[in-house]
Amino acid sequence: MVAAECLTLTAAGLYCSAGDFYIDPLRPVPHALITHGHSDHARPGHSKVLATPETLAIMAIRCGPAFAKSTQALAYGETLKLGDAEVSFHPAGHILGSAQILISLNGKRIVVSGDYKRQADPTCSPFEPVRCDCFITEATFGLPVFRHPDPSAETGKLLASLQIFPERCHIVGAYALGKAQRLLALIRSAGYDRPIFLHNSLAELTRYYAGTGLAFGELRPLIATELPKLGGEIVLCPPMALESLALRGDAEPRKVFASGWMRVRARARQRGIELPLVISDHADWDDLCRSIIDSGCHELLVTHGESDALVYWAQQRGMAASPLHLMGYGQEDIEGQGEERIGTAAEGSP
Repeated sequence: MVAAECLTLTAAGLYCSAGDFYIDPLRPVPHALITHGHSDHARPGHSKVLATPETLAIMAIRCGPAFAKSTQALAYGETLKLGDAEVSFHPAGHILGSAQILISLNGKRIVVSGDYKRQADPTCSPFEPVRCDCFITEATFGLPVFRHPDPSAETGKLLASLQIFPERCHIVGAYALGKAQRLLALIRSAGYDRPIFLHNSLAELTRYYAGTGLAFGELRPLIATELPKLGGEIVLCPPMALESLALRGDAEPRKVFASGWMRVRARARQRGIELPLVISDHADWDDLCRSIIDSGCHELLVTHGESDALVYWAQQRGMAASPLHLMGYGQEDIEGQGEERIGTAAEGSP
């Protein structure tokens, strides 16, 4: 097995002994390679962190500038020799700076996908298939029932609702890193030019995104006590704040939530979401299958998500496929803090 020759599953996560590094480790380690800035993958306390420049910047915003003793930036497509292994980062399309990690060792190529999506997203570099012998893929939406609709059409539902309910403030729950900025871009590309009100916990990351050249139009800080005056406006907030903000409006604000899990209507009903928007930053079933085929791999490992169906699908096509049981990833999501779980809430201040 190609993966077994290169990677070992340890208590801290995936470890490459040939290069003496860990990928998205769960606890502080001497050398960590980080796929992206979500906190179930990017944790502070490592001695050295290697990541894309954008991921390093995001980690500094979320964890503080001293999140690691030392850091090294690696741009997409650059190759770095670590021990006997070579590593390079390639766009994953998940959020700004997100990367697949390619490890080359003894003539074999292994790709660790991290989280990824194939849908167009103006806020980050698009996913690039990387040919490999072994592909380690996420499977957040690894069931055939999950087929994400066009995000522009979902955004259109929000703008149509504003026309139908012009007296009601529309409070939109969106994860602070990635989803909020993508939603802002989608709303603006649909022609909406009114000010959009931002919860404070979304502000710093949104400023960073805007600093990369993205235009989000006029954004105003949300003052919660003024919410009753915002009938007909759009408010973006982390999901953790959705319920409390909805109780403040005099004209019964409309609760909106943007997540791939809004495909499961029972989740929306449980949380009292009136307008579920199926907008995901993870690949759906079709794009997971397409990405596996595009990789050209003959060995597949499936992790953090619904692995069984995808493993079976790959085995039926002659691949050596099996689940990879990584613990600790998606915990933000399970606790309601990730952009793809509705759970109890999403995180507040970054």
